[in-house]
Amino acid sequence: MNFISKYKQQPGSSGIKRPNTWHYLKITLLVFGIAGLWQSMHSLILPLRILDFVPEAQKNTYLGLLTFSGLIIAMLVQPIAGAISDRSTLGWGRRRPFIFTGILAIVVLLPIIGAATSFTLLFIGYCLLQLASNTAQGPYQAFIPETVPRHSRGRASGIKSLLEILGAGALLFPVSRLMDNYAKTADGSWLWIALLMLGSACMLFMLFTVISVKEPRPEKPLKTDVLPGWIKSFSIDIKSNRPFMWFLISRLAVFMGLATVQQFALYFFRDVAGVPEPAMATTNFLAISIVFMLIAVLPAGYFSDRIGRKSIAICSAFCGAIGILVILINQSFPALMLAASILGLSLGAFTSTNWALATDLVARGEEAKYLGIANMATAGGGALARLIGPVIDYFNQILPNLGYFVMLGACMAYFIAGGLILFKVKVPRFGNGTEE
Repeated sequence: MNFISKYKQQPGSSGIKRPNTWHYLKITLLVFGIAGLWQSMHSLILPLRILDFVPEAQKNTYLGLLTFSGLIIAMLVQPIAGAISDRSTLGWGRRRPFIFTGILAIVVLLPIIGAATSFTLLFIGYCLLQLASNTAQGPYQAFIPETVPRHSRGRASGIKSLLEILGAGALLFPVSRLMDNYAKTADGSWLWIALLMLGSACMLFMLFTVISVKEPRPEKPLKTDVLPGWIKSFSIDIKSNRPFMWFLISRLAVFMGLATVQQFALYFFRDVAGVPEPAMATTNFLAISIVFMLIAVLPAGYFSDRIGRKSIAICSAFCGAIGILVILINQSFPALMLAASILGLSLGAFTSTNWALATDLVARGEEAKYLGIANMATAGGGALARLIGPVIDYFNQILPNLGYFVMLGACMAYFIAGGLILFKVKVPRFGNGTEE
């Protein structure tokens, strides 16, 4: 039986047969490379490259505005690329041409980050990377709702989240050592090795994806006119998709909390904790988080298929708030590692169940568009989180390190708000038609 006949969608989504583990891996493995790229870029490479060009007292402001601009591009590009791929009639598939082009562009553009001689060039290179990455990610995300039955999407989303976590962790460790050496010696070769490693990983997993995945043909191709696709990329019928709108707001709030901690962690360890190797300290904090994310991600996806996505996602959002509270109360090394473990459990459970919830809420035939819009909330949360950079610098000038505690208070509020908003999302259960 070929791929198309095996996974061709029939009305009601129950016509998609349950895939095997190999299929789950084929449609999700690319996130290993993409997650490693952006985790390393945002947590280590950009914070240290910023220090090459801007005044010390304004580093949080410049870092926040740089990454805010790039993530706004991500918000705009993902749903547009997804909507255009929904309407694509290319013989190679609706998704794979975008994946190939986007990842290839990443590999070509990464040298700009290493060769930049000013903040302006670094800004241009980073924004172009966001454009390339999200051209691939928007269409790529349609693979789960297109080829996995609804009752198995929690497992698929759990595997996707697991690979994201593994990719971020596996590449973060060597990059952190390379970037610490770069910070100590100002020898650019360490930076270039890190960039080569990240580009190679993305290229390898992209080739695996475009070769191994055979796309199903759509039941009924959408109109192929490109311009209306661009115009309608961000359109949602709010009245008939109210649960999806509440979902987006909640997702945005939680990812604001997560992104804020990740983005400014290196400066927190450098300024507040005073560690001699802030890149490695950041990596150790993230490593503890990753271990507990791995513990949570697959069980959360598994149980979400049985007891519902929403309740697990709500608990994980509140769990994130507890992790931030621990840091506010105590900044000792054991307390920070405890907070890292709590945040890891929160992130693992939330990303797994929340993405499964997203696949339940998308409109049929426009999966890439809706999941692109869902990731607008991810990118939007990340972008808005960066705007606290000037706030940190402002309060740090009033009282040393006060800005970091203002930042943590905001993070705690983001997690609580995200959990509360999820109570308003109503999702049909799979078996009996009732709602969560």
